[in-house]
Amino acid sequence: MDKKVPHPLFKLATELGPLLIFFVANAKSNLFVATGVFMVAVVAAMIASYMVTRHVPMMAIVTAVVVVVFGALTLILHDETFIKMKPTIVYTLFAAILAGGLLFNRSFIAIMFDQMFNLTPHGWRILTARWALWFFAMAVLNEIIWRTQSTDFWVAFKVFGMVPLTMLFAVTQMPLIKRYHLEPASLEVSEAEAGDVSKG
Repeated sequence: MDKKVPHPLFKLATELGPLLIFFVANAKSNLFVATGVFMVAVVAAMIASYMVTRHVPMMAIVTAVVVVVFGALTLILHDETFIKMKPTIVYTLFAAILAGGLLFNRSFIAIMFDQMFNLTPHGWRILTARWALWFFAMAVLNEIIWRTQSTDFWVAFKVFGMVPLTMLFAVTQMPLIKRYHLEPASLEVSEAEAGDVSKG
């Protein structure tokens, strides 16, 4: 199925919108109300993304599932620990998937990032390792923040700290991506060579 490329502002809205709604709901009410609103916003964003592009990135699906599960536990048990641990679980899961793939000489980051670019196998391995370490570091950071700071501080950091830091990290990987980027012609040669090797 062909995927439609959404407008950058639409992509930004579906990714950051639920977080901003979560922040506002917490500021005006409390974390439990914000959690319920966040769950609805995340699911709505995923549905909107599918309606526009006929496709939902794997990262968005995994994140939405964890949000719904841990959000439900937060509301049912009336324990904010679950929603605070959600980023830790998501980041740790992503880190484990990427690191596990490397152990089997597979790079799952192309799937996670929806194949936004083409790199050499060596480039994919380096990029995958870097993102695995980054996700693990973010999981540790989330644990430190929610266990040592107030709920309002954690919510603010989740929205205005984790997101900008991750975007900044992604930008710092651009030199690596450019260095190992495969041009279309090179990509065809690489695929042909891989085919010859498999036939041999």
